[in-house]
Amino acid sequence: MDIVVCIKRVPQTAEADVKVDSSGKDIIKDRLTFDMNESDAYALEEAILLKEKFGGTLTAVSFGPVEAEDTLRIALAKGADNAVRIKEEDFPGLDGCATAHVLAATIKDIKHDVLFTGCLATDDYYSQVGATLAEVLGIPHATLVTKIDIADATAHTYRELEGGLLEHLEITLPALFTIQTGINEPRYASLIAIRRAAKKEIQLVGKETTAPETIVTQSTLEELYTPPVGKRAEILTGSMDEISAKFGNVVKEKGLL
Repeated sequence: MDIVVCIKRVPQTAEADVKVDSSGKDIIKDRLTFDMNESDAYALEEAILLKEKFGGTLTAVSFGPVEAEDTLRIALAKGADNAVRIKEEDFPGLDGCATAHVLAATIKDIKHDVLFTGCLATDDYYSQVGATLAEVLGIPHATLVTKIDIADATAHTYRELEGGLLEHLEITLPALFTIQTGINEPRYASLIAIRRAAKKEIQLVGKETTAPETIVTQSTLEELYTPPVGKRAEILTGSMDEISAKFGNVVKEKGLL
């Protein structure tokens, strides 16, 4: 079985003091740490598990700057056989749709039965690339996958829906799956494997080696800004009767009764 997994290098902002830079279109990244996108790490682990079960090859692909090669080397250390970096510097300012077309132009030439991506990227939360990539490649897909079993070229896929519901799909391969966090337990790369991966070649792909049939950026980032602080919660004080009366007045003032 031949597998391709798309991974992305993203800044870790969950516990950081994030500020918009002078351009108004990006954040200040000087003091931020970077790592593999969270759901991509689960997608990579799922790809490795499939490779261990069925054999074949696993190729990790990243559309990013030169620093993304560090992320690709982690994928190699964990179990990927090949790594490809599509040079982001050759395709600046792309939105999710255009990014999917660039990825497709490279991946179509890589033999694959299964294609994995994360369900979303934590730097933009668009969740566009996976589904669009499948559409461009002309293969079926499933999003927010929480379990996948493959037998006889058919993937029995379970995906998360609203309200805690699960959907069971039978999808004929080749197909693309966007992986939800929690589907597995991503492994750590050993120190020896990291050292070995540091010596492996990463294939570089740019404008001179890939030519998307369509690459149209249909959306433009106009501005990033911190949401304005609105009115905070009001604490009602007094006895229970006083609090009840105040609450009733608030409800009437808001037109809820």
